[in-house]
Amino acid sequence: MLFDLGAYAPFAALVLVTVVFGLFLAERIAAEVVALCGVAVALALGLVQSSDLLSALGNPAPATIGAMFVLSAALVRTGVLEAVTASLAKGMARSPRTTIAAFFGLAAVASAFMNNTPVVMILIPVIFGLARDMGSSASRLLMPLSFVVILGGTGSLIGTSTNLLVDGVAQDLGLVPFGLFEIAPLGIALALVGGAFLALAAPRLLPDRQALSQSVTGRNRVWQVVLFVPAGSPLAGRRIAEVADFRRQGTRFVDLIRDDVSLRRELAEQILQAGDRVVLHTSETEVAGFRAGSGRSLAIPGLEPASTRRHQVIEALIKDRKGAVSGLGWRRSYGVYPIAAHRQGAAVDIGAAGLHLAPGDTVLLDGAREDIERLARDEDLILLAPLQARAFRRAKAPIALAVLALVVLGAALNIAPILPLAVIGAAVVLITGCVEPDEGIGAIDGRLLLLVVSMLVLGSAMDTSGAMAMIVDALSTPLGHLGPIAALAVIYAASSVLTEVVTNNAVAVIMTPIAVGVAQSLGLDPRAFVVAVMFGASASFATPIGYQTNTMVYNAGGYRFGDFLRLGLPMNVLAGVVTVLLVPLIWPLQP
Repeated sequence: MLFDLGAYAPFAALVLVTVVFGLFLAERIAAEVVALCGVAVALALGLVQSSDLLSALGNPAPATIGAMFVLSAALVRTGVLEAVTASLAKGMARSPRTTIAAFFGLAAVASAFMNNTPVVMILIPVIFGLARDMGSSASRLLMPLSFVVILGGTGSLIGTSTNLLVDGVAQDLGLVPFGLFEIAPLGIALALVGGAFLALAAPRLLPDRQALSQSVTGRNRVWQVVLFVPAGSPLAGRRIAEVADFRRQGTRFVDLIRDDVSLRRELAEQILQAGDRVVLHTSETEVAGFRAGSGRSLAIPGLEPASTRRHQVIEALIKDRKGAVSGLGWRRSYGVYPIAAHRQGAAVDIGAAGLHLAPGDTVLLDGAREDIERLARDEDLILLAPLQARAFRRAKAPIALAVLALVVLGAALNIAPILPLAVIGAAVVLITGCVEPDEGIGAIDGRLLLLVVSMLVLGSAMDTSGAMAMIVDALSTPLGHLGPIAALAVIYAASSVLTEVVTNNAVAVIMTPIAVGVAQSLGLDPRAFVVAVMFGASASFATPIGYQTNTMVYNAGGYRFGDFLRLGLPMNVLAGVVTVLLVPLIWPLQP
């Protein structure tokens, strides 16, 4: 501790959390970095002690979330969800409407038992395929997919990390742990009402939007050809724009490589030299002409297949980690070229030096099929087309399903808490080979866990400094005059609005103690208010930044910010009304 703030500690804690939330909203720095820096400031100011940090690490929520990531990875790798979606896709020709309804129902059920992110990750390419089969735009289905998955996640305690986190904070406050399916009645009701609204409203409120691949591509580019400028070539000393062969119909100049250095960003100024390698995308007939040696100026080195390869243009989505985009690095390592990128509905300069792709960005990749697959695996990209990734371990699917079933059954019957059951389940799927250790452990979102632990520490700072008590005292009197139902509605609305602009897990940590304090000060059962926070922090529909799955479909569907407001704002209101009306019936407000 560097400072002793004394009576000013509550105000310092409030200012600190406000600044952290403001930086979340600005999105200039990664949320987990902002939260960790907030912890550092809290430690320096004496708002928290080392014991508070250790207490946050001991909260059951982060460990449970991590174990559930591993179980979700096992279900993905064994092809459980893919097998069901593939069978549904076959029904499109017979009954498109029924198939779509069954597809969304499956997504909702799956999200009640799996982490939402891998569910959406698997189903986004399927949505593109279903949209093609229907002759429709994927934008008609992608946003409803995200909303349905969010609704499905409210069906059980393990459906979202937010549910687990709220439960963990509530336990720290002395509340009895929530049962695995204690929130299921409300979650099912909300999913049914929300699903019916989406079925009626989405076709009318969602416009047709073009994805990045549809707006940028459209040319018939089939082959990638690498040509070599030999010594003595008459092309040496000429500008690229002066070479007629590079301007043939159906041919596009992609790259100029000199001494293993890509000069793609300065093509207009380049003069060809002996030893240069030229990369072209051209038609099959032009490839035949190059192979026949139609001129002495250019030659294909060795005529080996690697120099003339069939290629594809595939759109990919950045899932959950930031990384620098380097056309040269991707070309060297994978033979893949990033040719365009979109962020928040607008194009970004893919050739800009130091450009970083953030979660939710989409990038157009140009290269051979197998090279794009390898890049996607290594760089954690979601391909928005049905390219084949790692082979499914379908023989292990019964094991993965059995493990999940036993974890769920054990928690539902109160045989053991969800944490030890989830950890044992994660160990089983790893030891039985349902998922590779690097893939299973790699599925654990370290950024999310860092954010969760950091926010738990900041929550402790609000509590120990007296800031939480100050907020509760300020809210109790006016909310007491409004009545119990109105107080519940205010807590839900505050959680929902905050979630739309900052990360839902941060809102869960801050709002749960406030909800418990307000309920206790009004003489009401805090359990109902905790549920209001749980659902308010999960039901985020009005913006693409409030929930990760919304961010994932934002660019994939070519949406604009207003598209989310058009469909998501009514969804927010509907979810709030259903929650506030049903919570008192399931969890009576009077203790």
